[in-house]
Amino acid sequence: MGKNIESNLANTPHFNPLNPQEFRKQAHEMVDFIADYYQNIDSYPVLSQVQPGYLRANLPQNAPSLPESLETILEDVKNQIIPGMTHWLSPNFFAFFPSTVSTAGFLGEMLCTCFNSVGFNWIASPAATELEMLLPKSFMFQGTGGGVIQNTTSEAILVTLIAARDKALDVDGSGNLNKFVVYASDQTHSTFAKACKMVGISPRNIRLIPTTIDAGFSLSPIQLKAAVEADMENGLVPLYLCVTLGTTSTTAVDPIELLAGVAKEHGMWVHVDAAYAGSACICPEFRHHLNGVELVDSLSLSPHKWLLSGLDCCCLWVKNPTVLVKAQSTNPEYLRNKQSESDSVVDFKDWQVGAGRRFKSLRLWLIFRTYGVVNLQDHIRSDVGMAKIFEDFVRSDPRFEIVVPREFGLVCFRLNPDETFGSDYTELSNQKLLDWVNSTGRVYMTHTKAGGIYVLRFAVGATLTGDNHVVAAWKLIKEGADALLKTV
Repeated sequence: MGKNIESNLANTPHFNPLNPQEFRKQAHEMVDFIADYYQNIDSYPVLSQVQPGYLRANLPQNAPSLPESLETILEDVKNQIIPGMTHWLSPNFFAFFPSTVSTAGFLGEMLCTCFNSVGFNWIASPAATELEMLLPKSFMFQGTGGGVIQNTTSEAILVTLIAARDKALDVDGSGNLNKFVVYASDQTHSTFAKACKMVGISPRNIRLIPTTIDAGFSLSPIQLKAAVEADMENGLVPLYLCVTLGTTSTTAVDPIELLAGVAKEHGMWVHVDAAYAGSACICPEFRHHLNGVELVDSLSLSPHKWLLSGLDCCCLWVKNPTVLVKAQSTNPEYLRNKQSESDSVVDFKDWQVGAGRRFKSLRLWLIFRTYGVVNLQDHIRSDVGMAKIFEDFVRSDPRFEIVVPREFGLVCFRLNPDETFGSDYTELSNQKLLDWVNSTGRVYMTHTKAGGIYVLRFAVGATLTGDNHVVAAWKLIKEGADALLKTV
C-alpha cells in the first residue's frame, strides 16, 4: 500500500511556481524592463489618452490554457497597458499630490514581497513587528505612546475615530451615537466625512467649518469654539477634531496648538492629518507647523507622498494605544500564543481594521539607511525650491495671479485675464487652459475650488522632476494662455 502511494506521488505532475533559478532569470528581465521604463518615461504622454473600455477590446478575456513567456507578457504590457497608464512617476506629473518612489523604497518592497510575511501578531513574524517599533524616534514605544504603519490616511482616521467613539461610549453609557459630533474644516480631505459615516456618526453631526481665503483657508479656533459651544447647548457631545497639516486643495495649515486647546476643554479626541506636509517636518524650517503636537491624541503622515516609499504607507502615532487596542482587539483561539498572552509583545492586528499586514517597515528602513536624514531633507528642499521657481514665474506674468501663498511644494494659481468680464468668465478661461495643457500629454495638472474660486494646482514632487521640467511646464502654460487670450 505504502509503495503504491509513493509510486503515485512520483508520477504526479509537479508545478513549481517559485523555482529560484527561473526567478533569478525572469527577475533580471523584469528589472531591465522597469529600468527602461523609468529611463524613457519622459517620452510618454503623462495623462493617458485612451477611451473607456479600450483594454477589453485589445486583450483576451480568458486566462490562457498553456503558459506564456515573460517576453510575450511584457510585450503586451508595453503595447496595451502602458498606453492606458497615467504616469504618476513622470517628471511632468504635477497633479494631485506626488506619489514618490525610490531605488531604496523599491528594493525594500522587493524584500517585503520576498518574505511574504503576514505579520498579524508578534509570533507570526517577530522581526516584522519589532522593526516597525524602531521607526523612527517619534514613533518609538516609550512612555504611553506608540506607532503603527497603516495603509493610508483613510485607515488612520478610521481607526482613531473608532477608538474615540468607543472611549466616549464607555463614559456616556447611553449607547446613543446620535449625540456625538465631529469637527473639521471645509478643506479637510473627503475621506474624513466618509470615515465618520462608517463608524456611525450621523451626517447631520459632521461639522465642516467654513474657511476663508483671508485666513489662508486654515481652520479658525474662534469658529471651532463657537460651533462646539452651540452643539453643547443643544445637548450634543463633541467627540473628535481632525486638524490638517497641508490640506489637499491648497496645503493650508490648521493651527494645531490653538485648536487642540479648544478641543481639550471639551474632552475631544484630536487627530492631526499630516499626510502630505508632515514629511516636510523632517526639515527644521517646517517644524513650527507642529507646535502643540504634544496636545493631540494621534497624528498620521504618509511617506508614500513625499518620502520616497511608494504606495501604500501611512505612519500613525497614538498617544494612548490602549484605547485603540481595546476598541479593535480580537483574540481567537487559533491565534493564541504564550507571548501574546503574557502581554510582553505588541500584536499589530489590534491596531488596524484587518488582521493580515505586510512587512512595510522594510521599505522605510532601507530608505532611512540608504539615504540618511541629510539626503531626505535635501529631497524635500529641492521640491520646495522648484515650486518657488514656478511661483516666481507666475508672479512675473501680470495675466496670472497666486491665489494663496505657497508654503510647501504646491502652487495655487490662476489665469486672471480681465476682472471686468466677471468670475464666471475667469473660471471658464482657467478650465479651458487646464484642458488644453492636459490634452497635449506633455504636462498633467489638476484643479480645485476653494472659497468658491476655481484654482489651478501645480504640485511639484515627482521623484524624477528637475528644474528643466518646471521651466518647460511654465512655457507650455504660457503658450496655452497666449492662444486662449488671442480668441478673446
